[in-house]
Amino acid sequence: MSLQQDIMTAMKIAMKEKNTTALTALRAVKSAILLAQTESGAANELTQEEELKLLQKQVKQRKDSASIYIEQGREDLAAPELAEAEVINQFLPEAMSEEAIAEVVVNIIQKTGAEGMKDMGKVMGMVSKELAGKADGKTISNIVKAKLS
Repeated sequence: MSLQQDIMTAMKIAMKEKNTTALTALRAVKSAILLAQTESGAANELTQEEELKLLQKQVKQRKDSASIYIEQGREDLAAPELAEAEVINQFLPEAMSEEAIAEVVVNIIQKTGAEGMKDMGKVMGMVSKELAGKADGKTISNIVKAKLS
């Protein structure tokens, strides 16, 4: 079943349960999918990789908003953002552990012969490509920095 069908099914369930938080998050995802499909030059159907990127972007936006709200002392606004991020997270595959990410990073560093921070871009590109949809870019970046320094 495609992501769009999964979202529609979840929206129907959220409507029946009167779960406004889930409904808001799912409507935002559906809207993002429709926008991606109607962009000029886009195919009618999104690939699985594009769907994963879209979902990750939606989760990241909500987490970033929540962190800004928390910095400003507005926990009342942060809580719904985090709740929506959790709803969207249900449609993402399980994220890799930091140990597994570090293992991939070490393998790529050994393959490329990277030495120091000057090779960070090359390593980041290869790791990001290999772990697309499985790990957060910020986590990958922190691990690559730690391994190269």
